Order: sequence, then structure tokens, then C-alpha cells
Amino acid sequence: MSGKVLIIEDDARIARWVKVYFERAGFSAEVAHDGRAGLDLARDLAPDLIILDLMLPRLDGVELCSILRRESDVPIIMLTARETPSERVIGLETGADDYIVKPFDPDEVIARAEAVLRRAKGRVQQVLTCGNITLNESTRSVTVNEHPVTLSQAQLALLATFMRHPNQVLTRDQLISLAFDDEFHGFDRAIDSQISRLRRRISRDGAQPIRTVYGAGYKFTVQDE
Repeated sequence: MSGKVLIIEDDARIARWVKVYFERAGFSAEVAHDGRAGLDLARDLAPDLIILDLMLPRLDGVELCSILRRESDVPIIMLTARETPSERVIGLETGADDYIVKPFDPDEVIARAEAVLRRAKGRVQQVLTCGNITLNESTRSVTVNEHPVTLSQAQLALLATFMRHPNQVLTRDQLISLAFDDEFHGFDRAIDSQISRLRRRISRDGAQPIRTVYGAGYKFTVQDE
């Protein structure tokens, strides 16, 4: 696999180490050592993937991820030294597609990157429509009531899964399997966070198609025409 990777990491040793492994795997890689420089490079390079440290000088990883997600749907893998579930969820809530806890095996970073890129590029290209929501998998664009909505790769994958299984209760495990091919390396409660964010994005005029089925999972409800 090939592509452009931007590594935003303030630890020069780690950044150099990750860069070398990506280049060995056939990617081109650039490095930024602070959040501001990372934002500028992301805008200039239009990378295929961003590896983003959570703790950065000048502009931290959470704020940077939020800015990037408003501007682009580029896949983002967040690096974090924080181990508690609540802190890991923060990165996913801001739009990251996956996270890796330090210290990590660089081979794992490459494997995660390839999995995220496969999900981003390898889906069947088609247009899905359910009620007032349309998802174009070719352009990775979503509209609600004909208004564009920006979603992360993880949220796009979840929405596509819901739209392919309307009026069906899906457990967290089923969502992970169907949306991420069992390659979601978070934990099942992180799915709750992604769905919560997705709900806020697609809600219009009080209408919310994703419903919680307590004790079972989630259901994407489509009203009969």
C-alpha cells in the first residue's frame, strides 16, 4: 500500500521512528513537531492519512483533530499516552478514526493505518438513501434534508451500516463487525461515543433516526413512505 502520511508528533525520536517504518512500508511521510506546523502541513499536503499525537505544543491534538475534521475527512489515527477509557474516547469524539496507546509496536501502527485506509477506499461505491438522509460512498458525502453534513470516516462507516440495515436492531459487536470488519481497535463503549456524535450530526428539526434499544443495541428507524 502507498500514500502520503503526515506524522504530527513532538517527540523527535518517536516521529523519526514512525516515519522510517511508514517509508519502509511504501508510504511517503512528512513530520511536524507541533500542532500549528501540523495544521499548516495538513492543509498544504492533503495527506491520505494523519498520525496525530494527543499532547502537542502550540495546538493540542484534540483541538487540531477538531479543526481537521471540520475541513476534511482525512483518516486520523491518534497517538496517546493516556490509558483511561474516558481519555481515549476524547480523541474518537473529536473525529479520530482510531487510536494507539504509547508505547506501541511500529508494525501495529502500520497495520492500523492500512486498515483505516482500506475502510476509507475499499467500500462499494454507491448512493444510499433512507428518508431524508443520503450518503454517497463514492464522494464520501452526506446530506440531511439536502444540507451537507461532515462526518469522520468512522461515522460514515457507522451511518452506511445503519442505512444498509434499516429498522433492524444491531448490537455493538454487530456494528463493529459490519462497519469496521472487526478491525475497530477501540472498545465497545467507544462505539457509543461515535454514535452519539453521529446522532448530533444527522439530527434535524427534532427528528432522530438512530434509537437506543436498551439492553440490545441500536436501531436506525426509517418511516414508511
